[in-house]
Amino acid sequence: MKYAVTAATGNFGQAAVKALGKLTDKSNIIVIARNQEKANKFFPDFEVREGNYDDVDSMTKALNGVDRVLFISSQPGGKVSRDIQHKHVVQALQNAGVDFVAYTSFPDAQNSVSALAADHKMTEQLIENAGIKHAFLRNNWYLEDEIAFLQMGANGDSASYWADGNAGWALEREFAEAAVKVLVADNTKDVYEFAGPMKTYDDLGKALQQATGKDLDIKQISKDDYTKLLAAGGLDDTTAALFAGFQDPIQEGSLDHASTDLADVLGHAPLDLADAIKEILSR
Repeated sequence: MKYAVTAATGNFGQAAVKALGKLTDKSNIIVIARNQEKANKFFPDFEVREGNYDDVDSMTKALNGVDRVLFISSQPGGKVSRDIQHKHVVQALQNAGVDFVAYTSFPDAQNSVSALAADHKMTEQLIENAGIKHAFLRNNWYLEDEIAFLQMGANGDSASYWADGNAGWALEREFAEAAVKVLVADNTKDVYEFAGPMKTYDDLGKALQQATGKDLDIKQISKDDYTKLLAAGGLDDTTAALFAGFQDPIQEGSLDHASTDLADVLGHAPLDLADAIKEILSR
């Protein structure tokens, strides 16, 4: 059985390859990345192939002889739009005759109102239409995405936020570990709603207090004020607006999808928030 992990040099991909290496022999694993030289440095003990989402032929060649693929979604904003990139990958999966694909998607992708869900909804539909056996891994929010909030608390006496909805935060490595467990499993579901327990920013703030041992001022402010706060902390206006926008899916309820799938696949509950925060802040 040959397994492949695409986009392997990203944070999720690196965690996935590491976890997969504990579940099967390294000789069974193919690492696929756009920058082969970079991937060779990250993964000296693995077979590395160049595969670029921008090009169908590149991905088809990279997937040749592969049985099961962890297809990690690309980041939006590239030279080639994400929807086109994902169409290329799905076509390459077909061309290469891949038996099974696990695809990292968005919570409740087919029904979500979030703008972030559109490309994922399309990709899920393409995979279904292609008739490829699959598991859609609808990942909730990586706790690492809250680094601005966490660092505010770690570096001072306050931590601010603007959104008041729920999110299922967990560590990115936990989502990656669950992904590869699905990848190697004999029996899988078509859809996994991967999430930690539903929590609010107030809950996250309390966990941050516990993790840092500081009596922090946790407060909700407006989105505009939050953006200005980030800019005052040294971010340029564009980056500040981008970081503030990370809370949009939480505010609109797009992440409020409780599920035990992550814990069930991992075989244990995700790390509690305080301990997970400690892990992030110690890096």
